[in-house]
Amino acid sequence: MVSLRFAALGLLAQQPGSGYDLLKRFEKSMANVWPATQSQLYSELNRLADAGLIEVTDVGPRGRKEYRVTAAGRAELRRWITDAGDDPPLRRPDLLRVFLLGELTPAAARRYAAEFAEHAEAELARLEALRDSLHWNDDDAAFYGRAALEYGLRLAAMEAEWARGVAEGIDQRRN
Repeated sequence: MVSLRFAALGLLAQQPGSGYDLLKRFEKSMANVWPATQSQLYSELNRLADAGLIEVTDVGPRGRKEYRVTAAGRAELRRWITDAGDDPPLRRPDLLRVFLLGELTPAAARRYAAEFAEHAEAELARLEALRDSLHWNDDDAAFYGRAALEYGLRLAAMEAEWARGVAEGIDQRRN
């Protein structure tokens, strides 16, 4: 869960908050690139605190803890951002399936390509709705958040167009 670690650390570096606050901010931002459950996020907060990368700054009603990033946490976040060597290799099982579509009948291969396009179009619509629902500030976090969202919008649009082209190519091969 290395990336969840840095997603949580990054959000706390942008703005301190409770686990609940962090979860809500996470759901509106980073969950689009790195989804996580509530239990995963809370577990990661405990690990970050144990490692000295975040600290509890306040305990409120019902044990609600407020966290902020420590100097060590900010240094670790900056190290990770600038060192892509920590990244796992890119794996795309959906594209591996495309590579192997020749093992299916042309009708089944076309169905897969069409479903790929439909999924990409649904993701594009979801990201457009997210973009349109957010109030963007003029700070660095909003600028870079919009940049990541723009990447997702362009990627989804490209994948939909590409998959439709694959489906059309399958049709042409069948004729």
